[in-house]
Amino acid sequence: MKRLSKPLLTSAALALAFTLLPATNAQAQEGRKNFYRAEIVILQRLVDPASIEEQMAGKQIESSRNVAKSLWVEDANGRRSSDLKLAGRNELHLGRAASRLENSGNYRVLAAAGWYQNFPPNYNGSPLRVAVGDWLTGAQQTAVEGHIEIDRKRYLHVGVHLNHWQDSQASEAPVKTVNGEEEAAEPEQTGTIADIAENTQPTIAKPVPAELVTWIKETRRMRSQEIHFIDSPTIGVLVFFRKL
Repeated sequence: MKRLSKPLLTSAALALAFTLLPATNAQAQEGRKNFYRAEIVILQRLVDPASIEEQMAGKQIESSRNVAKSLWVEDANGRRSSDLKLAGRNELHLGRAASRLENSGNYRVLAAAGWYQNFPPNYNGSPLRVAVGDWLTGAQQTAVEGHIEIDRKRYLHVGVHLNHWQDSQASEAPVKTVNGEEEAAEPEQTGTIADIAENTQPTIAKPVPAELVTWIKETRRMRSQEIHFIDSPTIGVLVFFRKL
């Protein structure tokens, strides 16, 4: 078997490296071309929900709690979790706009998130769960819940699906249980007083459900370097993209 000399091996390695170099540079340039800084600020408009003309209490909403990835999710103690590496609010381009709205006394900032991400053409993003705002004790959830999704076809598109809830104001009748089972109506009680007293358990009230105030269900095309505002009567979302 003929062995190649060391100079020949070196030349072959250099030739291979120069052959691969243009492809590697092209891939890097393509990746940089699709790299963005994404920023999202979620706001609550400080208005009395009772003054809102839309009556949405009876609307049925699909839950976003099973969405796999989290953008900004808070628990009952206000602790935040996210699957993204988020920048601080003071680092955001939207930081000043959020502060101006907050200082107006008409808005409250619920979340301010910024991160870097590659959005190549034909990118179908995964829904990112959002859970922010006051903790609703009766419903055991935050006041604003839903998800935000970012896709890119020819342009970037942001889909905002957020629901604004409040604890239900309707009082529900207590449910009486007999032998641990709920009864929808008052049962006909027979037997001795001792038997009735033994079989009847303490009255237990059903958990108070959440009541829908307003929602945002909108998908909008985004232009880079422009601030976009998507809102409802009680909540709003600022969106900003900057190509790097």
